[in-house]
Amino acid sequence: MKIAEGLEMLELTFDLGTRKMVIYPVVVYDANESVLVDTAMPGCYATIMEQIGQAGIPAAGLRSVILTHQDIDHVGSLPHFLAEADGPLAVYAHADDKPAIDGKAPFLKLNSQMRDGILQALPEKQRNEFEKTFSGENGENVTHVIADGERLPFGGGLRVIHTPGHTPGHICLFHEPSRTLIAGDAMVVEDGQLQGPRAQATPDMETAVQSLKKLLELPIETVVCYHGGIFKGDVKQRLEEITASVK
Repeated sequence: MKIAEGLEMLELTFDLGTRKMVIYPVVVYDANESVLVDTAMPGCYATIMEQIGQAGIPAAGLRSVILTHQDIDHVGSLPHFLAEADGPLAVYAHADDKPAIDGKAPFLKLNSQMRDGILQALPEKQRNEFEKTFSGENGENVTHVIADGERLPFGGGLRVIHTPGHTPGHICLFHEPSRTLIAGDAMVVEDGQLQGPRAQATPDMETAVQSLKKLLELPIETVVCYHGGIFKGDVKQRLEEITASVK
C-alpha cells in the first residue's frame, strides 16, 4: 500500500496456532534505490520481494535494510536477504541492539524452545542460513550503527529517534517529506486507535513510554506501526495521552 511518495507499506499475515498475526514492514525508496525497514519472520524473503515487485519498486534497487530492533519478527529474514543480495547489503541498526543482531549476544526475548520451533519450520537451506548468520562466527551483520537524531539519506530524509524500552536499541524513523513516523513496536494500532507499546512484549515499559515523549517534538501526520498498520488523526494528542503517566 502506497502511503506517500517514496513510502510503501507491506502486509504479511502468519498463522500462530488459533490466531493470525499481521505485520507491516515498510519500504522507503526513490528512483535510484530502496531500503527495507525490518525483514519480518524467518521465511518471509520471497513474500516481501514479491510485494515489492507488485508495488512497482525495482528489486535491484534494494541495497539496504534498517532494523528497528532485534526481535525475531523484525530480523528473522535478514539471513535470507544477506544470502540473496547481489553485492554488499548495508544493514543499519542501533548500537544497543547490534550485539544480538550480530549473533554476539542472545536475542532478548527468544528462548531456545521458540527458536527451535521456528527453525524446524524452515527449509534446511534457510535454517542453515539463520544459524550461520546469528552464530556470532559470521563477522558483523550490522554494517552501519545509527544514533539518535541522525538523518539517513533515504527517500528524501529519514530521521532516527532512539526509543528504548521495548528493546535497548529500539528506534523509530521519521520520514520527513511525508511527515510519517515508522514506529516499529514503540506503539501499536488497536481497533483503529494509536496505543503505547504492548506490555507483555516490553521489558521496560516505563522507559518505553518515556521514550515516546521525544516524538512530541515532531510534526507527525501519519504513523505506521509494525503491529496494526496506519494511524491518521491527532497524533500529538494521542502521544500526550499515552505519555501522561510518566514525568
